[in-house]
Amino acid sequence: MISQLIPAFLLSTAISALGYRRGSLSRSGVAGALLVGTLTFGLGGWAWGILLGIFFVSSSLLSHFKEAEKQAAAEKFDKGHRRDLGQALANGGLGALVALLSVLLPSPLWFPFFIGVIATVTADTWATELGTLSRRPPRLLTTGRVVAVGTSGGVSRLGTFVSLLGGLFIGLAAGLASRQRPAITALAGAAGGLLGSLFDSLLGATVQQIYYCDYCHKDTERKVHKCGHATRPLRGWSWLNNDLVNLFASFVGGLVAVSLWKLLAGKAK
Repeated sequence: MISQLIPAFLLSTAISALGYRRGSLSRSGVAGALLVGTLTFGLGGWAWGILLGIFFVSSSLLSHFKEAEKQAAAEKFDKGHRRDLGQALANGGLGALVALLSVLLPSPLWFPFFIGVIATVTADTWATELGTLSRRPPRLLTTGRVVAVGTSGGVSRLGTFVSLLGGLFIGLAAGLASRQRPAITALAGAAGGLLGSLFDSLLGATVQQIYYCDYCHKDTERKVHKCGHATRPLRGWSWLNNDLVNLFASFVGGLVAVSLWKLLAGKAK
């Protein structure tokens, strides 16, 4: 196992250093990326590592895409595009745990679960980074009410379509990398990514902690708004921040993917 972890650590170090240099990771984010990358690459193998790499590279590139046009939406988000330890663990921690469990409790179902986890965080990130550029305003998932761009729980046609593409892309990559039932992995990734991303929006629209800035008269995920003024709780559970929402959503995406995998793989026999 050590022989697998050492090259995984070295590769993760190189990728994390590049991410830090390009402004995609903070110092604490580098530590999180090292932990997640080493466990995923070292214990899961190359197919697992490739999916994690696709998520990190694509999300980093998209975070800088038309960055100026996304500033208005960014002020609502809890954190910026420079990912910290919490974000690294929220997006990749469950995948790393699954990689560890695949070694401790071997099962062919861990990989499709991992596909759903990575498909969800990819789909959600793509939807956030590109959906905020939609010309049509988003609508709250629960009520259909038009809301400001960047509002937690707000969805758009563009964002939903992009989240489907993100999950599908991970599913296709998983099939090519593992050479396991490419059609089924593609569907598992697409379904897991889309439904996991929508569950993220559902939590954001209902129970995620949201604050309000009385100075700017705007809602936000931040305890201190970008204007520098402290915010007050507006709605949601005090302990449920955006990082935990991402974590729970990726778990749901994993369940969707592994359930679909079992269903389709069983019929294909």
